[in-house]
Amino acid sequence: MKRLILNLLLVFLAFTVQNGVFPLLPFLTATPNLLLILTFSFGFIYGREAGMWYGLLAGILLDLFYSGPFGFYTLLFIHVGFFNGIFTRYYYEDYITLPLILSFVNELVYNLYIYVFRFLIRNRLDILYYTREIIIPETICTIVTTLLIYRFFLFTNRRLEEMENRRN
Repeated sequence: MKRLILNLLLVFLAFTVQNGVFPLLPFLTATPNLLLILTFSFGFIYGREAGMWYGLLAGILLDLFYSGPFGFYTLLFIHVGFFNGIFTRYYYEDYITLPLILSFVNELVYNLYIYVFRFLIRNRLDILYYTREIIIPETICTIVTTLLIYRFFLFTNRRLEEMENRRN
């Protein structure tokens, strides 16, 4: 129960920081996608079902915050949680290479999804500009942030498991 409450607080905190704090920082040209990092981490560590539930929560928060068709982000984040949950069998606590690769792939999929359904459909075809100005900086920023957040997430997960084992 503590784990669920902490994870929900992490999602709400990530949403608040991503959409309330990062836009106010003028020196950030690109911001990390904290909700994407948490969704893929939950899926990667806890499995497909948990990844889908946390993806549903993150997607609904983004759909409520941004305009556009409802379910746009929810659909993407549910799939991110599900597909990263497939890699649960390769999960090792000290193994950081696979989470970084997954972070890179997820960020590319996220940005291409945004490009296709927000820009390409409206006949904005300059993908080189979009790649140079948005995809590359956000991908680098998200991968660097993944190093920090994923380690913190592993640390809290390990502590919660120790607390649960002591209680049992």
